[in-house]
Formats: sequence, C-alpha cells, structure tokens
Amino acid sequence: MRNVSMVTKFILLGIPHTEGLETMLFIFFLSFYFFTLLGNLLILLIIVSSTRLHTPMYFFLGKLSVCDIFFPSVTSPKMLFNLSGNSQDISYAGCVSQLFFYHFLGCTECFLYTVMAYDCFVAICYPLCYKVIMSHRVCAILAMGTSFFGCIQATFLTTLTFQLPYCGPIEVDYYFCDIPVMLKLACADISTLEMVEFISVGFMSLSCFLLIVTSYSCIVCSILQIHSTEGRLRAFSTCSAHLTAFLLAFMPVVLIYLQPTPNPWLNAAVQILNNLVTPMLNPLVYSLRNKEVKYSLRKVLQQLVLRSEK
Repeated sequence: MRNVSMVTKFILLGIPHTEGLETMLFIFFLSFYFFTLLGNLLILLIIVSSTRLHTPMYFFLGKLSVCDIFFPSVTSPKMLFNLSGNSQDISYAGCVSQLFFYHFLGCTECFLYTVMAYDCFVAICYPLCYKVIMSHRVCAILAMGTSFFGCIQATFLTTLTFQLPYCGPIEVDYYFCDIPVMLKLACADISTLEMVEFISVGFMSLSCFLLIVTSYSCIVCSILQIHSTEGRLRAFSTCSAHLTAFLLAFMPVVLIYLQPTPNPWLNAAVQILNNLVTPMLNPLVYSLRNKEVKYSLRKVLQQLVLRSEK
C-alpha cells in the first residue's frame, strides 16, 4: 500500500460526548475487557481439555473464542490507554494496522458464523452423513477459508481507505481508526469510494445473512418433522446458541456501516457493544444453553480444585 499523504500521525479524540467521564468509562470498559478475555480463554480451555468436545461444532466455537479474544484487543487497549489520560496520538501505520485487523477479525467472525450455521444444518438435517460431510479436512478448509476471505475483504477496505491523500486535519473524532471517520479526513472527493465500500460491506453482510437464514429455515423445517418432544428440544437447544450469537454480531454491523446518515454517538455506542459486550456474552450464550459445555466446565473446575489441593 503506497502512502501518498503528508500526515504521519492522527489524534484519536475518543468517544463522542463523554467529556469528564473518562475515569468511570475506564473502569467500566476495563471490566468488560477483562471478563471478555477470561470467558473466552475459559471456553478455549474447556474445548481443548475435554475430549468429548473434540467435534466440528466445538472446533468452530474454539476459533470463535480466539477471534473474540483478538477482536476487542485491536481497539480496547488503545482506548483504555487514552481514557487513563495518556497520549491520544496514533501513528499513520498504527491507524492502518488498526483498521485492517479490526475488519479482518470482524469479517472472519462474519464468515465463521455462516460456517457454524452450515455445520448446524448438516448436524440436524443429515445426521447420518454428518461425520462424512464434516470431516477433519473439510473443517480445516472451512476454518482457513473464513480467515482467507476475511483477509481479502479487510485488505480491500483498507487499501480503498488509505489510498486517499491525507494532508490534514489529523483529529479523528472517534476512539479508533474506522472507515467512516477516516474518510472524513481525506483531502479528496470520497463520494464514489463511500458507495464502493457501502456495497462491499453490504454485499458481504447480506450474503452471510441470507446463507445463515437459509440454513436455519431448513433446520426449523427438519426440527418440526421430529416426532419426539425431547428430540425437538435438543435440536433447538443446539442451534439456539448459534442463532443468539449471530444476532448479537450482525445487528451492530447493519447499524454502523449500512445507515444512510452516520450518527457519531450512536455509532460509538453500538460499536462498543460490538467490540466488548458481544465477545463477552458469547461464552455465556454457549455455556448457559449447552449441557455438554456446562458438564465439561464443571469437570475442568473440579480438576483445577483437586490440583490446587494437592
């Protein structure tokens, strides 16, 4: 990527309309960030240590936990650093990196939710062929594919954003470098670029959304054909966690990137929800609504207690 701008750094002004609340927000967001890391590390530990969870569904859940650890880590440390009264400067390269990794991990999660919906579809609709269809090789290809296409999308969006000349001002009216706020600082006409990025984000989100809706429509039809009440409840329990996590992840994307006239305060509130709250809730969603995860969690905790007593 060629840097044609005269700007060498930017100044992150922080969350709009929160002057005087820095200390309270620092404590609040630090708590969210801590529990996000703790919850997702715990889910990873459970999946790795419990052999009964070595299945495609939990393999993808493990990757989701990895993404949920790194995704808030792209923006939260710098936000917390600024809220604690330190320098608000960010280098040009740092800004590029922040935007790239934010969209790389975000797009990877978007594709991962689609893959998880497909996995659930195969498990419910084709249970006898599940192990053949979702083999180790297929799971590895799907997992790598989510990162590969996430990288392509993030590279495209980052290149489009930073091929523009940035010659001043350098004040970013936000708490991290994101596409809408960076385009406002460009010293060039951005109308065509805004449309291209709107179509790109919209097409990716809509494609994933339609694939997920199609998968769950087929799943619901299959579940309704199950005669036993216990079988229906078990099938719904398996997929309800996926559906809840999917809704928590997709709604912020629609509100932030696909609204006609961006609202800075609304964008900040929704993006913080997307960056910190959703990754923190995912472990709760999957553990509270899943008997196998709860059983494995109790087993892991019991082992930890026994080791500490020795």
